[in-house]
Amino acid sequence: MGADAVFRVDGLRKSFGQNEVLGGISVELHAGEVTVLMGANGAGKSTLVKIISGVYSRGSGSMQLAGKVFDPQTPAEAIRAGVVTVHQNINDGVVADLDVATNLTLDRLSGKGVPTFFNPARVRREAKAVADRMGLAIDLKARVSDLSLADRQMVAIARAMAHRPKVLILDEPTSSLSSAEADRLFALIDRLREQGVAILYISHRMSDIRRLADRIISMRDGVVSGVFDRKPLDYEGAVNAMLGRKIHLDRVVARNSAHPVLTVEGLRIAPGARPISLTLGAGEVVAVTGLVGVGKTALAETLFGVRRPLSGAMTLNGKPYAPGSTGEAIAAGVFLVAKDRGENGIVGGFNIERNISLPFHRRMSRFSVLKRRIERATARRQIDELGIVCRSEKDEMSALSGGNQQKVMVARWMAQEARLFILDEPFQGVDISARRDIAAKLRASADGRATLLFVTELDEALETADRILVMSEQTIVGEHRNADIDLERLLAEVAGGPLHSAA
Repeated sequence: MGADAVFRVDGLRKSFGQNEVLGGISVELHAGEVTVLMGANGAGKSTLVKIISGVYSRGSGSMQLAGKVFDPQTPAEAIRAGVVTVHQNINDGVVADLDVATNLTLDRLSGKGVPTFFNPARVRREAKAVADRMGLAIDLKARVSDLSLADRQMVAIARAMAHRPKVLILDEPTSSLSSAEADRLFALIDRLREQGVAILYISHRMSDIRRLADRIISMRDGVVSGVFDRKPLDYEGAVNAMLGRKIHLDRVVARNSAHPVLTVEGLRIAPGARPISLTLGAGEVVAVTGLVGVGKTALAETLFGVRRPLSGAMTLNGKPYAPGSTGEAIAAGVFLVAKDRGENGIVGGFNIERNISLPFHRRMSRFSVLKRRIERATARRQIDELGIVCRSEKDEMSALSGGNQQKVMVARWMAQEARLFILDEPFQGVDISARRDIAAKLRASADGRATLLFVTELDEALETADRILVMSEQTIVGEHRNADIDLERLLAEVAGGPLHSAA
């Protein structure tokens, strides 16, 4: 391609105890190019990024930045040298209790050359310049903790851009962004590419990869399993190299159900929104798709008793259903895998066994004493059935990859029999292999319950669901049986076309 290698990794190795995580990685990042890094959960991507960004020390091997030795001992050293990372965990890139302006200028407020006195006007002026370059339309006085997940992600990315990096590493940056916000990020990446920034982009989203990638590097088991830079890029080959096997992208065979489990009539979840009516059947997997912010999570939380609807009625197995709390929903057999596993899912201080049993301690207890044997057997069964990669049920959650943490969250709610199983973005931040494991388990265990998925990525709906519902502006605007779907019509509904034309 003729691009200069601005950053180089040669023979990088890293072990934790007896476990070798990186087995001699060699990677080049070229100025003015987007290199996409693909790898299944546990392939070593996160360890590689943490070494590059100064979080972990390297075991052996070497790194060079612009022809000079690069060996950061702290993230601050990496940033000062011109290597900036936006991690997948949004909270690693922002300080939630501070306002947006302070977050955007935070790195300038520490270190050498910082003015003795804090000048709020100067902070806001510098923050506005950063926000303008980014196209960030957010109130600079707003506290970050009050922002939506998508806006917090944009602030984290904008803060990284303020450093004007030589190398920018983005770890799953669009996982919480709407299409419009993702497009704004893509436009910024295009500008940085034109300015000669070398970009390492970690993603499992094929739509992102097709839009951005100049080169693709696949990782598997701690080594590079393929480099793809010949145009047109071989996307299928990159996925196969990542997984170590041939994959098939066949859609599901759609099933019908004649036995209603959940019936929703005239449900209104937001002021001014049109009412929602739907029926979910036993053995059926239904996906609700739509852009970020159209009301998918609000509908999921309404069904689970987190929030009350403004109007409407529901029945569950023919009986009135109006949960006043999540406890009432769980007692009725309605379970929810929440959207953000970091904030609403896993308990970091608990092991796998305790995370799986947490909502069901009463069911596993006798005379208020938890039956450890039942807890342990349940965890082991779920580990086997979902293929959770771990040493044992006693492993801490922090020792698991993101995909395996997500499997634990799904396993928690599949450990008991449900009437309605709701999953809000269950594939967010997991690789293709883990996604297919979860989808296969959901379909294989669907008999006797209704399963409702809320997903932003259309591919996830097509590969998992019997029916696909489309949300726009807090209501359902389309319904499709997953067979011979009119994709043009479906995409128009996702964009809000039919709803607007009817107005």
